[in-house]
Amino acid sequence: MYDMEIRHAPDAGGHFGRFGGKYAAETLMGPLAELEAAFHASWEDEGFQAERLRLLQQYVGRPTPLYHAEHLSRAIGGAQIILKREDLTHTGAHKINNTIGQGLLAQRMGKKRVIAETGAGQHGVATATVAAMFDMQCDVYMGREDMLRQAPNVFRMELLGARVIPVDCGSGTLKDALNEALRDWVASCETTFYIIGTVAGPHPYPLMVRQYHAVIGQEARAQCLDQFGRLPDVAMACVGGGSNAMGLLHPLRDDDIRLVAVEAAGHGLEGDEHAASLLAGRPGILHGNLTYLLEDAEGQIKGTHSISAGLDYPGVGPELAAMYEEGRLELDSATDSDALEAFSRLSHTEGILPALESSHALAAAMRMAAKMSPDEMILVNLSGRGDKDLDTVMKVFGKNGAKPKQGAAA
Repeated sequence: MYDMEIRHAPDAGGHFGRFGGKYAAETLMGPLAELEAAFHASWEDEGFQAERLRLLQQYVGRPTPLYHAEHLSRAIGGAQIILKREDLTHTGAHKINNTIGQGLLAQRMGKKRVIAETGAGQHGVATATVAAMFDMQCDVYMGREDMLRQAPNVFRMELLGARVIPVDCGSGTLKDALNEALRDWVASCETTFYIIGTVAGPHPYPLMVRQYHAVIGQEARAQCLDQFGRLPDVAMACVGGGSNAMGLLHPLRDDDIRLVAVEAAGHGLEGDEHAASLLAGRPGILHGNLTYLLEDAEGQIKGTHSISAGLDYPGVGPELAAMYEEGRLELDSATDSDALEAFSRLSHTEGILPALESSHALAAAMRMAAKMSPDEMILVNLSGRGDKDLDTVMKVFGKNGAKPKQGAAA
């Protein structure tokens, strides 16, 4: 089921086509080269891989199941919607797949301290979890705005022994947290391992994170063949930076199926209150790589908005940008309202509360399924569970004086 071959690798400079690269401070070029060498050596080490897979199975709970959302599919009346249940992993989201790999790599490199950035808090929780298990010091940078809307995850990180460092500059969201984490690493790289949480950043991070998350798509591919006797017609995932999307889509890239990335349209793509970097952005450099960004005419990064903290980022992973320009990746989007509707509908029809990030992909899948036939199939990566978002959802419905819609056909 698990394939260790590195396919569609970047070039020696870390570029996927024209995207990616290693645009970093001079003081980080040595540590990045050291990290790249350590990663490739570990990837070829059978002992390292055996321990990684053992932890993924015995600690994380892999393989996660593939679930046919029959009630939701029947209510929509179109294509069958199939969910890859990453919400059932330990810590409640796909992020733990990556932190297990990078935590083992940090241990292999003799680092005693790990740092991370987080938006929705799930990567921070997953990093804190691994740090606790490996007895490492852990500092997590988180934007002040995200700390307010993801307070339960802040508390979880602190319970796990991590120090959560608030970031007040900029918009107080994921972009700003990543900036501060990079500054920390510049000053402490000899003793510190930076666990980046998405498929962005300077090379080799986009490659590393993709490889650690590829278990998602590798399992889903095998499970589709086993449970349904064929591959899906469409595979779909939400995209902020893109870790869950690359985890699902990369192993399916060479198959004859449609691959769809769903971005956060916020309050609508016609304004600036969204986070749709591919649909509404242009190429530029941010956080060490060349990719699609939301920036103004002077090249300054624009503010973003999404009801989901994990999608509230003004860029996207460079490999996704390359796949889009190559024509291998289709784009779709979902607004805050679309995501809330999908959140409510899956909750009422299937008894599953999805993360607001995953709800964006689900909203696009529901819209697409209604235009397809019942013998077609859409595979959606349900990247996390919605427990962390209940406060946000309650505030929205309370403000609007409404309650989530009820009933299987809501």
